[in-house]
Amino acid sequence: MKKLLTLSLVAFACATAQAQVQETKITLGMSGWTGFAPLTLAKEAGIFKKNGLDVTIKKIPQKDRHLAIASGDVQCAATTVETWIVWNANGVATTQIFQLDKSYGADGMVVKPNITKISDLKGKTVAASAPGTAPWFTLAWMLKKNGLSPKDVKIVNLEPQAAANAMIAGTDGIDAAMTYEPYLGAVRAKPEAGKIIATTLDYPMIMDTVGCTPKFLTDNPKAAKALADSYFDALEMIQKDPQKSFEIMGADVKQPADKFEASQKYLRWQDRAANQKFFAGEHAAFSKEAAELLLEAGVIKALPDMSKLADTRFLK
Repeated sequence: MKKLLTLSLVAFACATAQAQVQETKITLGMSGWTGFAPLTLAKEAGIFKKNGLDVTIKKIPQKDRHLAIASGDVQCAATTVETWIVWNANGVATTQIFQLDKSYGADGMVVKPNITKISDLKGKTVAASAPGTAPWFTLAWMLKKNGLSPKDVKIVNLEPQAAANAMIAGTDGIDAAMTYEPYLGAVRAKPEAGKIIATTLDYPMIMDTVGCTPKFLTDNPKAAKALADSYFDALEMIQKDPQKSFEIMGADVKQPADKFEASQKYLRWQDRAANQKFFAGEHAAFSKEAAELLLEAGVIKALPDMSKLADTRFLK
């Protein structure tokens, strides 16, 4: 009996060791943006672990995320589609493998009451993140659609939460701000702080994806597939158990479940079928238009290899 027990313990130890060996370590860079929250859910609910991954999530401002990739600190990241163009154009090789979300009003421009239209911003001061980030690109996109460019405004670099807080505080000298959920929700709750003059409902151009370094994808194709599968599994959990899911995702951005649920209504997480449709044509078309704007604005000096921006193998 003792021998059998010993053999059983050895077998259990071997099985546990084997499971640990099979768990691929990934460090993923992202921010507290509502659209990224299913990745947090996948970690906290044990979905990554179930799929053989040991994922560490690092909160890194978008303006610094490419530096973490370049240093080897992180292997994968979540960011907006056009940001990958900037990173690749500046020598940080990365490839998108699945889409997270599309913004439906979750990103926007907040203005002081005296501003009635976007063209009124000429010569005014706008708070936005640095060039190469989603808020800056949203500003550039909206300005271009209204006959202006970033050169027509004075940009003060503030991150989305600080930009929203500046508007809520009525900070002198800031006429407008670029922000996103959950911080945009704080502005919605205080209309006296300013009005939301435009969002991605008016200008649909914010879409987020997860990507990794080419080396990681070459060395770990099964882990890349597991990363994508884990995201889709997290979306299924949200459907099956929304209350628990919203509690977990909300806690990460210091929001109660009901507040988080309200903020996520301004975006659409993209399931496997939506991903396959997106990468079949829309991704390339948008990337082309975005690259032209980035070139025109001087954010990039030359186009990267546009054919290497995405790898759809992991969506099956």
